Amino acid sequence: MSLHGNYDPQNVFAQIIRGEAPCYKLYEDDDVLAFLDIFPQSFGHTLVIPKRSAARNILEIEVDALSKVMAVVQRLTQVLVDELAPAGVQVAQFNGAPAGQTVFHIHMHIVPRFEGEALGIHASKKADPKDLEALQARLLKHLQ
Repeated sequence: MSLHGNYDPQNVFAQIIRGEAPCYKLYEDDDVLAFLDIFPQSFGHTLVIPKRSAARNILEIEVDALSKVMAVVQRLTQVLVDELAPAGVQVAQFNGAPAGQTVFHIHMHIVPRFEGEALGIHASKKADPKDLEALQARLLKHLQ
């Protein structure tokens, strides 16, 4: 898919926003939703999405919506660092299939990076739901 096209309201993130698909939610307000990636690149990989914007990429999102997403990205990055103590944190956003985007609803990745872990932009293994539930409970304690 190119950078240009029509927003698909049936994409998986739109379904999650509407409650039609499940997620391991970490944060939600009127404008932003954050949840654990079920195909994590690393332990704690989190996705942050705007709820009210039908933007496919950074070229389409409204500045106000992007600002709200980034405020949540910053807050959750701190929670992940405090709780998981990674050696580094990767914050990424992909635009268009050639750049690695696979879901065409703008989203930010927060990926804790640990020593000895290989860098990559896509994971091939689905996380164990029990592990995601345990991590979700652990991280939610910091967001109360």
